[in-house]
Amino acid sequence: MKRLLLTGYFLFLLLPATSQEWQTDLTTAQKLASVHDLPIVLVFQGSDWCAPCIKLDREIWSTDKFKAYARQHFVMLKADFPKKKANALTVEQQEKNNALAEKYNQNGYFPYVVVMNKDGEVLGTTSYKKMDPTEYISLLESFKS
Repeated sequence: MKRLLLTGYFLFLLLPATSQEWQTDLTTAQKLASVHDLPIVLVFQGSDWCAPCIKLDREIWSTDKFKAYARQHFVMLKADFPKKKANALTVEQQEKNNALAEKYNQNGYFPYVVVMNKDGEVLGTTSYKKMDPTEYISLLESFKS
């Protein structure tokens, strides 16, 4: 019990520092989502080859407006599928990403954004849209209803 409380406390302290940082493990993302009652935003991307993925990162994910909002409202989870050898993932990470794709992106769309609850139930999906960060936030929030 003491260990469970310490783990929960650690995750609580960790969230403000890491919530905008991208998680790369579903189990960790689900724990953070559960502790803080937040939805998970899972992003499938090809960071070094997919032009719309790169635009989505530059126009939405990397903006100060989105980062500030996400810090309090989402757990961000990334499943990257780079093609260049220089950007290759570890075998372990590639297996995690493949498992996420098998469950949440069977059609292999890129970019593909899945909003889910802490239990992994899909609330809504989207992709790159020519929107400003405020509009994109509203789109993601609309899935929570």
